[in-house]
Amino acid sequence: MAMTTPIASSCLPRFYSQLAALDSSSSSSAESKSRICLSSASSLLQRTVSYKAGFSSHLEKRESYNFKVSAAVTTGLNLNLNVLATEVPVKSPIVKGDTWAIHKFGGTCVGTAQRIQNVANIVMEDVSERKLVVVSAMSKVTDMMYDLIEKAQSRDDSYELALDAVFEKHKLTAVNLLDGDELASFLSTLTLDVNNLKAMLRAIYIAGHGTESFSAFVAGHGELWSAQILSAVLRKGGIDCTWMDTRDVLIVTPAGSNQVDPDYEESEQRLDSWLLKNPSKVVIATGFIASTPQNIPTTLKRDGSDFSAAIMGALFRARQVTIWTDVDGVYSADPRKVSEAVILNTLSYQEAWEMSYFGANVLHPRTIIPVMQYDIPIVIRNIFNLSAPGTKICRTPVIEVEEKQNLEAYVKGFATIDNLALVNVEGTGMAGVPGTASDIFAAVKDVGANVIMISQASSEHSVCFAVPEKEVKVVANALEARFRQALGAGRLSQVAIIPNCSILAAVGQKMASTPGVSATLFNALAKANINVRAIAQGCSEYNITVVVKREDCVRALRAVHSRFYLSKTSIAVGIIGPGLIGATLLNQLRDQAAVLKEKSRIDLRVMGIIGSEKMLLSDTGVDLSNWKELHKEKGEKADLEKFVHHVHGNHFIPNTVLVDCTSSTAVADHYHDWLHTGIHVITPNKKANSGPLDKYLKLRALQRQSFTHYFYEATVGAGLPIMHTLRDLLQTGDKIIRIEGIFSGTLSYIFNSFVDTRSFSEVVMEAKAAGYTEPDPRDDLAGTDVARKVIILARECGLNLELSDIPVQSLVPDPLKETASVDDFMQQLPSFDSDIATKRQAAEDAGEVLRYVGVVDVKNQKGVVELRRYKKQHPFAQLSGSDNIIAFTTERYNKQPLIVRGPGAGAEVTAGGVFSDLLRLASNLGAPSC
Repeated sequence: MAMTTPIASSCLPRFYSQLAALDSSSSSSAESKSRICLSSASSLLQRTVSYKAGFSSHLEKRESYNFKVSAAVTTGLNLNLNVLATEVPVKSPIVKGDTWAIHKFGGTCVGTAQRIQNVANIVMEDVSERKLVVVSAMSKVTDMMYDLIEKAQSRDDSYELALDAVFEKHKLTAVNLLDGDELASFLSTLTLDVNNLKAMLRAIYIAGHGTESFSAFVAGHGELWSAQILSAVLRKGGIDCTWMDTRDVLIVTPAGSNQVDPDYEESEQRLDSWLLKNPSKVVIATGFIASTPQNIPTTLKRDGSDFSAAIMGALFRARQVTIWTDVDGVYSADPRKVSEAVILNTLSYQEAWEMSYFGANVLHPRTIIPVMQYDIPIVIRNIFNLSAPGTKICRTPVIEVEEKQNLEAYVKGFATIDNLALVNVEGTGMAGVPGTASDIFAAVKDVGANVIMISQASSEHSVCFAVPEKEVKVVANALEARFRQALGAGRLSQVAIIPNCSILAAVGQKMASTPGVSATLFNALAKANINVRAIAQGCSEYNITVVVKREDCVRALRAVHSRFYLSKTSIAVGIIGPGLIGATLLNQLRDQAAVLKEKSRIDLRVMGIIGSEKMLLSDTGVDLSNWKELHKEKGEKADLEKFVHHVHGNHFIPNTVLVDCTSSTAVADHYHDWLHTGIHVITPNKKANSGPLDKYLKLRALQRQSFTHYFYEATVGAGLPIMHTLRDLLQTGDKIIRIEGIFSGTLSYIFNSFVDTRSFSEVVMEAKAAGYTEPDPRDDLAGTDVARKVIILARECGLNLELSDIPVQSLVPDPLKETASVDDFMQQLPSFDSDIATKRQAAEDAGEVLRYVGVVDVKNQKGVVELRRYKKQHPFAQLSGSDNIIAFTTERYNKQPLIVRGPGAGAEVTAGGVFSDLLRLASNLGAPSC
């Protein structure tokens, strides 16, 4: 719409013309006196009645008036008579207190005509007796208004077109919502305002500069128009409603650092004056804008509308202030970083203050101050989800009856601030020298930098503080200039800068005074392999603050959030080797995932699967219902380094575990590097623990020194708790004398079936056909697999043995060890049946059976793998199928060994053993015990 700009004698609207009247009304005394003469027919009595208007004190908010009437009685007959009159309350037209409810709607809430109508519906449905509604400008309008000023100051002619766009936006909104006189009245006001703004912007364009008050005047028009539109919509709906230009009421003084302080006394007087003239029960007030004591337009700065609502809540002594926004309430953490973040039902004022200071999307810290002194609760509600109850911020939130009295009851939430740098000033000359800290922060203040956090050790050797990264260079230069002499003399050793930092704050009422909170917090960070750069904790007991690397911030946030049970214990899982065991494990994870999430709060999320040729990667977790198809159809070329980086590089999941389901030595060689970088390792692969002794000792030393876990239960006995049992015996102080067992499910099956007249080759063929053996049965018959298990157990007992130190009796006939193919081996094996048949017959004649066993002789520090004979009454003779059996002879279990028996081979039980290690890892990382 093309518009001409009239030449006005004044480019300012009626706001300035009303200032004189405003000053007159605001200077009227809060205390008024009047005399009422009452006469009877005989004129014998004359009573003088005086009354005093008293306003509610800061501790009173329910009384809307406090008037007392007293009477002094005299007579014309000179009678010395005093008559005590009854006190009669006189109600003031100014009503404050619990009858008022304050609502605040932000720019998103009034961003379109439909949303403004939704706001009107909410206001009309509120059953409060009196309502004051604070509104922001329509979405993006404030930015558009500031852009107008910038364009005019830079002499960009497009400011006129930009202002026309603002006009059209509000005109179209009004046309969609209003009609008749209301529409005509608003459009007339809008046109006049825009013409005046064009004249003002033209003046700024010519001068090339606009004062702060001019900018505030221009920027505040969005709120004026929103308030007028909403009030007209409510009147159209039959609500007796008026609108308030808060520049007529709210007086603030500049406080530096882009802040203002409300003048409550003056504002209250002006509010009383305004209410006398506008006794409506529904008031639509402008947010964001105010006036200085000199009646110059100003603003409450960014996020000022929330502040406006809180101030109005205090001035009205309202029952409640409701902040309407586009989220369901205050989250326990940023839901964009922690998908499991939960809505908090209640927060104390101090908790909300701490969380908002540290970057949580709650409220500006200033918003909480006005309502605190009157105990007025603030409720955060979602205008787009009216069914959500929101978050209530009050003095002492009531802990729900069902809420457990444990650590998470004391930690309400977590917040972060990014893009910071640490400044560390240190030197031996600082200790015991008064004024050093004062000089440091005076220098920082002189350059206008904002200090976010301060940390100082009691040794006084150093002072560390965090500042925005964009300000760190000027801070460092100022400190070096201020302490040039001390640095030159060596009293200060350095002014060090640590860039790329973030702050993580844990917030909760009386959190710091609760034993275990700090320990749990730092334990969670350590287990997620997060290094803490600095720590700060105030005596107010409301927050613990740590500084971490920026790239670790999200992982740290998720780690501590999970640890305090505010969300599930999440682990990024990478499966290496989707063969028989790996595939079975994936199917078990698929079948159990929902139960683990619901009952145990464990989220095992498979982020990748890699085989020898292909790998499947996912950013959110592989769909295990069809992982085989996805791996086949969408898999890319296998690259172990890329695979590990992908699984571990997901910053949204704090913990990473790689599960090696291969038998590869090459994969096992990576364990040390993975553990060193904070990746947990779980495996049934025996190669690492039975490989070269020096590598094994190095691996175990790293495991004990770090917070990363290395679990290998399934390396011996598949799913049987053999390693767990041995570890428990050792940790409880028992001394192992001997471990003896049938460790091979394949050889257990073969010798359990090698009875009567059956030949050895026949039983081997049967075992191979049933899938009990390796593709080449010689891998089982050679005894090397049993020897590896013996080495693993021996090393766990503290014996430093190499695999070559274990004598192994091979069941592969010497002439067949070099046979080219498996088929050739199987064809020639029957020709050697007689040798082992002779041994079986000798055992039977003695009432014994043959068993292939491994033995760890701890007392004599040696091991052996061989074919032995046992009496038929011996536990080893009682086995069936492919069961394993292990006997622990210890000082405690000497006369009667401790026996562990059960299935020791097969994909299901081996995968189950790996799965058990996964759950053990989750428990160590904070998952609740089932």
